[in-house]
Amino acid sequence: MKKTKHIIALCALVGSSAAFALAADFDQVDTDGNGTISMEEASKHPELISQFKDLDTNVDGELSQEEFAKAK
Repeated sequence: MKKTKHIIALCALVGSSAAFALAADFDQVDTDGNGTISMEEASKHPELISQFKDLDTNVDGELSQEEFAKAK
């Protein structure tokens, strides 16, 4: 029973922080600090590069903070 409670608590913690971690990581992904994420920068993050074309709504080849915030 005690182990089950720990597992549930861990799942809740991981699930609640996943979306926040992605939004908070913009500055880490934007390694050149120019305020956008290029395909080259995104290529180091498989979960992001797989969504890149869908997220790049203005089709400029870069992700703004607003576009990046829509990543799942």
